[in-house]
Amino acid sequence: MDDSAAMSLEQIQAFLAGSSEVRFAGQHRDEVYAWTEQRLVRHEYAGLSRAEKGVLRQYVARMTGLSRAQMTRLITSYVETGHVKAVAYQRSRFATVYTKADVELLAYVDKSHGNLSGPATKRILEREHSEYGQLAYKRMAGISVAQIYRFRNSAFYRKRNTSYQPTRPTPIPIGERRKPRPQGRPGYLRIDTVHQGDRDGNKGLYHINAVDEVTQWEIVAATPQISELWLIPLLEQLLAQFPFRILGFHSDNGSEFINYVVKDLLKKLLIEQTKSRAYRSGDNGLVESKNGAIIRKHIGFGHIGAQHAEAMNRFHREYLNPYVNFHRPCAIPQIVEEPNGKRRRVYRDWATPFEIFSRAPQCESYLRPGVSMAELERLAKSQTDTEAAIEMQRAKKQMLVRIAKWSA
Repeated sequence: MDDSAAMSLEQIQAFLAGSSEVRFAGQHRDEVYAWTEQRLVRHEYAGLSRAEKGVLRQYVARMTGLSRAQMTRLITSYVETGHVKAVAYQRSRFATVYTKADVELLAYVDKSHGNLSGPATKRILEREHSEYGQLAYKRMAGISVAQIYRFRNSAFYRKRNTSYQPTRPTPIPIGERRKPRPQGRPGYLRIDTVHQGDRDGNKGLYHINAVDEVTQWEIVAATPQISELWLIPLLEQLLAQFPFRILGFHSDNGSEFINYVVKDLLKKLLIEQTKSRAYRSGDNGLVESKNGAIIRKHIGFGHIGAQHAEAMNRFHREYLNPYVNFHRPCAIPQIVEEPNGKRRRVYRDWATPFEIFSRAPQCESYLRPGVSMAELERLAKSQTDTEAAIEMQRAKKQMLVRIAKWSA
């Protein structure tokens, strides 16, 4: 309908009276609002009397098909602003704390450290900002564990860090004869061997994994065989890599450790030796869990020939062991007694083995001769956690590539 010709209010009133049965509807909102604004401006709505305003309101409503409530909103907007325009929808949203750059940073850290658990990753993010002054981690230093897992479940994160978890082997319960009693003192080791598979009748190398029960300080070494000729020199090197004095040596009933040669070595070093008890799998559970979380996670399950033991041992000594002890947080168990008398372990605190050792009362009194806390502190501060992880991953990749080329 074309009403471009000026119509007086009397003509409008006559039009309304003669078209009472006729109804109109607008096609597009922008056109309807623009037409409404033109009618209000043409008739100078603000200067009309109450009755005249009612006539104009009724006319505009008839021509546009808008409801009474909608007309009230449009006229109110015109009176306040001089225009009739659609109001942009205001969605209620929570304030954004973390950006896409933070999610990319989380994916970068997870990829560098091999996708640790949420609490361990949270501790690394805190240390990157508080211990090493990395400003990029300022917001992520205060992230919660739940938010870390939310980001990991997002599509944006998965595009930047896709990981595949290998099938975990079924653990076999291992009994123990006597459980060691460290009573809060570092130096009581749990030790175990990890075989790197066989192929075509050829034996793979062996990893020797030793973990301190109190501080979780861990030393991993590699040997081509677990016979006395190879194992005894390696054990001497392994024990010497711990910064504190060794007081206890605990293993399962395997013949590689339960023999007279190892017994004489430990007796010469004044180290207490304990072994498995039957049907008690928890006593040596610490080193068993570290076998999967450290060795299998970083080295995998594939076959690596015994001829590569020296290269693997050098990688453990120069890269893996420093990273695990100075830069990889681990859970600290606390024993909680329930009202029914049962005791269970809870994990509320996460720290690196060096941090756990430094918290021990009179920790310097446990150090070996020639080792000082200042030297250990210097090693811990020489790299950030993520820098150490990247260097370890790079060295591991180079070593495995050389092994694969040699095998091919």
